[in-house]
Amino acid sequence: MRVILFTGKGGTGKTTCAAATALTAASKGIKTLVISTDPAHSLSDSFDVKIGPEPTEIIPNLFAQELDIYYSMRKYWGNLRSVMLQMFHWQGIDRKLSEEMSALPGMEEASAFLWIEKHYEDRNFDLIVIDSAPTGETLTLLTLPQATKWWTSRMFPIPKLAVRTFGSMFDLTTGIPVAKGYEELQEILIKLEKVHKIFSNPEICSIRLVTTPEKMVIQEARRAFMYLQLYGFGVDAVIVNRILPDIPGDSFFKNFIANQDKYLSEIETSFHPVPILRISHFGEEVFGQAKLSMVSDMLYPDTSPIDVFFKEKVINIYETAFGYNIDMTIPFADLSEIDIKIYSDEMVIDIGNRRRNLFLPKFLRFYEMKGYEKQESKITIRFEPKK
Repeated sequence: MRVILFTGKGGTGKTTCAAATALTAASKGIKTLVISTDPAHSLSDSFDVKIGPEPTEIIPNLFAQELDIYYSMRKYWGNLRSVMLQMFHWQGIDRKLSEEMSALPGMEEASAFLWIEKHYEDRNFDLIVIDSAPTGETLTLLTLPQATKWWTSRMFPIPKLAVRTFGSMFDLTTGIPVAKGYEELQEILIKLEKVHKIFSNPEICSIRLVTTPEKMVIQEARRAFMYLQLYGFGVDAVIVNRILPDIPGDSFFKNFIANQDKYLSEIETSFHPVPILRISHFGEEVFGQAKLSMVSDMLYPDTSPIDVFFKEKVINIYETAFGYNIDMTIPFADLSEIDIKIYSDEMVIDIGNRRRNLFLPKFLRFYEMKGYEKQESKITIRFEPKK
């Protein structure tokens, strides 16, 4: 099974790219599910059909699903939520506050994870295409297993055996099914870890980052790219959407198109050597199967949408005895031509007459760059704690 996740800044066209990819895969005989984890669903609008909280068949081989958070929470978190609600109420907390507090941090995102785990284990589909939330929410989703594990270890600090032994006594005394809720939580954590491994395997999962040739959107795409690399997730393509054609003469879009050319060059440099896929601006809204097929023809003119376009890890951040190192792939560069400077959370790499900007993880603000060296196509940048 293949999993392809589309993410990017809100409004860049993630849903369009996901829907077009799913449609083309289905037309090639690949049984496909496209699932939206974005609370602001637009899959229904993209396909121009009604889609529900369970997989809905649109055409042969193509199913779609828009997650209903409350439906999913009842499906996967019912017992645990009931336990927490009763525990808060037992402690004398107001009913309304108990209702609010019983929603675990990340419960909404975890519901999406659990659906993906179910579909992956059921093997009813050959391809799962994920129309993800904007980049911030996607990063929350992808790092959820570690965060949830940390949170629940504070919530249930006692060992599993103790919960099983004393939980039953607590159940009888208070009427609250603690042991049952704990078991459900452990099962959910196992499933979250399983999905995390799926997303981390480049042979199974590809993340495709959607952007537009605009300054603020590119900046967010760079940040997302860095964090995806930091957390070990593979980006196999960057998609540039809504590219305006050259318009001869003194058109209204003259300045926009001039800047667009500059930003397209910047995108090529910023994400090299990750493949860049381009979609021209349609001059109108894109919805319905006919237009989605046109988008897909631009995205995959000579390839299959389920191909893995890129597997390498372009950026690798790892701990050393002295601090942290960043390894970056920069082929065909002479070390004598490289100049690197740090400005707040941004690293600027000048290579001859070309420039590459990279946003750094926030924790590196506590460190300073101590030098860099190049071996073949890789450059290693050293960071040590600030004194």
